[in-house]
Amino acid sequence: MNVDQLREICLSFPGATEQIQWGDDLVFKVAGKMFAVTPLVPGYNWLSLKASPESFAELTERPGIIPAPYLARAKWVAIESPNVLAAAEVTTLLRTSYDLVVEKLPRKTRETLASAKATAGRKRSTARSKAAKRRDGSNQ
Repeated sequence: MNVDQLREICLSFPGATEQIQWGDDLVFKVAGKMFAVTPLVPGYNWLSLKASPESFAELTERPGIIPAPYLARAKWVAIESPNVLAAAEVTTLLRTSYDLVVEKLPRKTRETLASAKATAGRKRSTARSKAAKRRDGSNQ
C-alpha cells in the first residue's frame, strides 16, 4: 500500500482531513483529533495509528509492529513497513483508529459526523442510480 492508497482510505471517512505536520508527516484527523500518521520521507515507521487496549497488546506482539514513539501510552502502534500487514488489515485498523477517536468526541460533533455520513451515502446512491440510467439510456 502506498501513500496515495492510504490517503484514499483515510479521506473516505466522514469528516476526515489531512495536513502536513512536524515538517514531513502526513497527519489524518477527524474534528481536529489525529487518527493516523505517516511520514512522507522514508524513516523508521511507515504508519502510526490508534488501537484499542486489547488490540494494542496483540498488535505489538507481532513482528514489525511496535508501540508508537511518543504515543504508546495513548495506545498507538507503529507499523514499521507497508509489507508487515495485508492491505485489508491496514484498512480495518485505520477504520478502527478513526472510530476510536470519533467515540471520544463530544456528542454534538459525533452527531454532525453521522449526519454527514448519511448525506454522503444518499448522494452516492443517487449518483449511482443516475449513472445506471445513463448507461441504460433511460434518462433521455
